[in-house]
Amino acid sequence: MGATIPDYPRGLTFEQVWVAIHADRAAGEARREEFDRGMQELRESQRETERQIKEYVKEMKESATRLDKQMGSLGNRFGEMVEYMVLPNLLDKFRELNFVFTKAYPHAVIRDRNNKAIAEADITLENGDKVMLVEVKSKLTTEDISGHVERIKKFRAHADERNDKRKYMGAVAGIVMNEDEKEFAFKTGFYVVESSGETFNILKPESPYSVAEW
Repeated sequence: MGATIPDYPRGLTFEQVWVAIHADRAAGEARREEFDRGMQELRESQRETERQIKEYVKEMKESATRLDKQMGSLGNRFGEMVEYMVLPNLLDKFRELNFVFTKAYPHAVIRDRNNKAIAEADITLENGDKVMLVEVKSKLTTEDISGHVERIKKFRAHADERNDKRKYMGAVAGIVMNEDEKEFAFKTGFYVVESSGETFNILKPESPYSVAEW
């Protein structure tokens, strides 16, 4: 099929028809240019929207990372605060249970022959006969208790290498602990340090934990 010829009014001169044809072409080109501009603006708008979305996602990820670091730092500071709240009175509280420890200090670390840290105790109490390692948590879990068993075994093995024959024992302290955790700690043989008003109490297990007796 041939091209459709516009139905112009009859009686027009050739020049008038020619002008009308060019006018139609010009109008079509103008509409096409307007359409192209509209599509270009739409594409630019889409790119800008995508850029803003990517920037927003990036900011959210960075904010989440900062929050994680802040929460981790806060958790560490809170744990340290708990340790230093417990430590000053711990010797007196254990003395009530007939344990006379002459030294008490936080963050004892043992290292292997390559000077790599292999275990760390939150609080260590010791005398010439016994060493009590205390794990301190804001919220105590059964995993913390099981982990403390392994920690004491590492300290015991390290002591054996130095011919330290003292008895190694364990205790756990928690600001928050439910009965299941407390019962598990007792069954493990750990002394339990629990908060009581503005102070704390130490509860004795029926069969105290000792690596030598494990």
